[in-house]
Amino acid sequence: MNKAHTKLLTLTLVIATLSGCTLSPDWIPAAGPNRQKILDNKNGVGASAVQIVEINDAVARQVIASQQKKSFSSLTNTSSSLTIGAGDVVEVTVWEAPPALLFGGSDAVGLSPSGSKASVLPEQMVDQKGTISVPFVGQISVVGKTPEQVQTIIAKKLRGMANDPQILVRTTKNNTSNVTVIGDVTASTRMSITPRGERILDALAAAGGVKDPIDKVTLQLTRNDQAAELPLQTVIRDPKQNIVLQSGDVVTALFQPLSFTVLGAVDKNQEINFEAQGISLAQAVARAGGLQDSRSDAHGVFIFRFETPSALVQQPANMVLTPEGKVPVIYRIDMKDPTNFFIAQNFPVRNKDILYVSNASGAELKKFLDIVLGTVSSVLYPAASIISISK
Repeated sequence: MNKAHTKLLTLTLVIATLSGCTLSPDWIPAAGPNRQKILDNKNGVGASAVQIVEINDAVARQVIASQQKKSFSSLTNTSSSLTIGAGDVVEVTVWEAPPALLFGGSDAVGLSPSGSKASVLPEQMVDQKGTISVPFVGQISVVGKTPEQVQTIIAKKLRGMANDPQILVRTTKNNTSNVTVIGDVTASTRMSITPRGERILDALAAAGGVKDPIDKVTLQLTRNDQAAELPLQTVIRDPKQNIVLQSGDVVTALFQPLSFTVLGAVDKNQEINFEAQGISLAQAVARAGGLQDSRSDAHGVFIFRFETPSALVQQPANMVLTPEGKVPVIYRIDMKDPTNFFIAQNFPVRNKDILYVSNASGAELKKFLDIVLGTVSSVLYPAASIISISK
């Protein structure tokens, strides 16, 4: 075969292959769809099911606003005064001014500097009805009242019987004003709260601290019918979230290893863990090793996510929700635009997101040419190919 025939055959094969490639682009090997295929939504998912959203400042702000969690400081804060509950053990002390002593018995503990005599009544547990018994007064309802309020009630009932009575009521055993600490802590516990005003971090310390790295732990505070979640790091850094606990609160430490998956033209396709505090799109790209300079299409950086409808700036009429009430969304950002680097610093990456970087058209062409040249070489030089294969 002379050189002219060789050139003609080569040109013919190239043209034929180019034609076939144009008609059937899926013939070129690829790890995923290219940018245009995603934007055309020809990846086998109906256009009514998937929403394609261009990331801009308004979109980033809407996404951030939709995932704002209720803070601990926003929970309803009732009175922080500790009240007596059924099962608590209380002690009542009565002071009387001489000479007449209504309680002048063996329990009298001596005279005060003013001459008053103190009588300490035996400790007693508040019964199921929420009452205690005081001599000469009878049953007194104390549940839901502070010791100061009970003191006032007893003193009022003793007037006219005791001489200038002064009352002291104190809780000697707190069985009801507790906070429960559970979850991924060293030892789950019920912590009694005192007038000092114990806070969330005090409760964690009482439970021996968390068992896992603090950057991967989320705290949940349940109060009555309300609940809020925040990363432990946020509570540590923001004193306003380290709120005073109330009786009945439940503090739960949750170990939540969050991750996203990165695919396409990046340094390494893998699943990457991140902190409970969250990361931005810019951080996610950096942790993936950045875009591959020889392969990546900077116009085609995508995030695949099942999104809450409230995160969409515009909610189209053809939006289809999953059984969980989510909408499949493909977010796209053009990293060729330098202003988008600022937006990428604010756009949040969420758990189970897929970060996908498409191949550039030049990379697809290079793969195509490698295949064509290999095919032409094997046709024109079969002997060389056979020798190469045998080696």
